[in-house]
Amino acid sequence: MAQLAHKRRTLPELAEAEKVDQRLADLRDVLIAAETAQGDVAREQKKAEADVEQVVNRAARDRQLLESGRGSAKDLENLQHELETLARRQSDLEDVVLEVMERMETAQARVAEMTAQRDEAQARRDAIGAAITAATDGIDAEAAKLTGERATVAGTIPEDLLALYERVRAAHAGVGAAAIRQRRCEGCRLELDISEVNAIKAAPADQVVRHEECGRILVRVPDSGL
Repeated sequence: MAQLAHKRRTLPELAEAEKVDQRLADLRDVLIAAETAQGDVAREQKKAEADVEQVVNRAARDRQLLESGRGSAKDLENLQHELETLARRQSDLEDVVLEVMERMETAQARVAEMTAQRDEAQARRDAIGAAITAATDGIDAEAAKLTGERATVAGTIPEDLLALYERVRAAHAGVGAAAIRQRRCEGCRLELDISEVNAIKAAPADQVVRHEECGRILVRVPDSGL
């Protein structure tokens, strides 16, 4: 059960999810900046187009007055001069509009690119999330099964021994009991000294023995070497 809990905490998908989450956060920041820049250019384009429209409307009114022939020769001459000035102004403003439109295309392409990258990263994050859910569901199901089996086994152990095991387990990284194999404690991997070996040999089979070095409960098995 401890191994399953460790496996659940250290799923490789969790580390990958963290990386993708960071990338998503970075992409969202970049996308916001790109959308803000696009909005600024859009406002600039709207103003430039409005300036052109204003000049075009003024030129249309002047042309209508000029064609009507009303007014003095001086007035008509001034209108002609103003139309020439407005034509140059319109040409300059239209150049501005074209330059802004080019920047708008660049800004739109940037937004589209960042949106695509964001969507791709989000799709990857969704897939990882599904994999994490599937893995944790499997681990949880196995853990639930083992919990039931453990409860059954625990019910066959005397309460005082079970309480001792739980105390030792809590103090020793979740391992309360360890087998003796070839005179070595499987919990701390240290070899038992001769006096401890002799003491365990002399102990009754049902006596609880503990390792002097690590304090874990020692379990005698066929290959203990005693």
